[in-house]
Amino acid sequence: MSKPSLGIAVLRRARYKTQHMDCRWLSQAVPYISQVDSRMVRISRYATSSFSKLNYMHDSDKLCMERLDHMDWLAPNEMLKIFRNVRNPELIINAFKKAARRIDYRPSEALYSLLIDRLAYCRKFAYVEDLLDKAKCEKCRLSDDFFYRLIKMYGNVANHPDKAIETLLKMPDFNCWPTVKTFNYVLNMLVNTRQFEVIHEVYLSAPGLGITLDTCCFNILIKGLCECDKLDAAFSLLHEIPKQGRRPNATTYSTIMHYLCEHDKVSEALELCERMQKNGCHPDTITFNILISGLCKQGRVSEGMEFLKTMKLEGCYPNSGTYQALLYGLLRAKKFVEAKDFMGIMTSEGVKPSYSSYKLIICGLCRENLLTDAVLVLEQMALKWLKQMKLLDGIYHGVEQSANHITSSDKGVSTDTVSNKACQLFFRIIMKRFLVKIKLKKL
Repeated sequence: MSKPSLGIAVLRRARYKTQHMDCRWLSQAVPYISQVDSRMVRISRYATSSFSKLNYMHDSDKLCMERLDHMDWLAPNEMLKIFRNVRNPELIINAFKKAARRIDYRPSEALYSLLIDRLAYCRKFAYVEDLLDKAKCEKCRLSDDFFYRLIKMYGNVANHPDKAIETLLKMPDFNCWPTVKTFNYVLNMLVNTRQFEVIHEVYLSAPGLGITLDTCCFNILIKGLCECDKLDAAFSLLHEIPKQGRRPNATTYSTIMHYLCEHDKVSEALELCERMQKNGCHPDTITFNILISGLCKQGRVSEGMEFLKTMKLEGCYPNSGTYQALLYGLLRAKKFVEAKDFMGIMTSEGVKPSYSSYKLIICGLCRENLLTDAVLVLEQMALKWLKQMKLLDGIYHGVEQSANHITSSDKGVSTDTVSNKACQLFFRIIMKRFLVKIKLKKL
């Protein structure tokens, strides 16, 4: 067997050294590789997935555009499916122009609704007017639901109330007459955006739009007048409602009562409630809540309690707002023991008091040095708000043991003092748990 040539031997030695160098390099590099932040791996995976999604979107949009270029006949539902599959909103208008040039193109409300929804999603509101003009030229039949959604888009998404009004007034040009629902939405939008100077103009346009005003419309107008501090005008409109063939409802009266109570005119609100009942309109839960809240703010909690009884007798079921208003009234009057008892009534009725209510009662009981009652309220608070806190029993037993230890070691200390100190200790421990800073008076 012949010896390998010099060149082959040199290559073998070089390969051997390289392999050993690679092994040494890898053994030294492993500790550093293990320290690479795993976040970089996640970022790369996210970037890869995002890139693949972009590729998928691009391919999907490309297929949709090619489908529109194809000569095959497309049914209306197939056309809608194509526009639903367009991922890039920037291509919506170009795709629509291609579709409009096809022989099988048939304009429909479903198609225009889909286009406007996609444009609103990407906030391309400038193209909406062009679409409406095209629909008008094509004499496409559009319903009130279509314009209602469009008006909501202008009011809520685009924040263009002027465009919403313009769309409402242009509806007859499309052979579509607005319903009172659409009309009232525009009125309510103007009240919420405090454009009171425009409300009257829209209100006067109702006959030209074929709108027959309902009670809800008058309620919106009364709400706007109250927010403008025009109470006399609100009462005048209240008198005008029966003349228009409509009857005021509980919401009509409650709107004015709310304004009166907010301006510390609770007695006038009570008189309006009596007048409301004489006119055959029965108060609802919202009406009672407004009056009870107004009475409690004036410190007339006992009258509020009487209204609670009347409310139940008349078949109105109190809700959490009713109980919470009365509870805050007791707290404002600094009747913390009564508030604690009333909170027990609330929980028995299935109403959960607020966190701030618990905190105010506990602080008030501590200021009056009623630590035992404060601990009881705190335990209720833990059961209602922090059910996962299972350390209460253990802490309480620990405090009892410490109290017994104090009693056995200090014979001169009375049992009442020991229990009071035990409650104070227990209370401080739990307060630290709740992260509530309450300064306790020294016993």
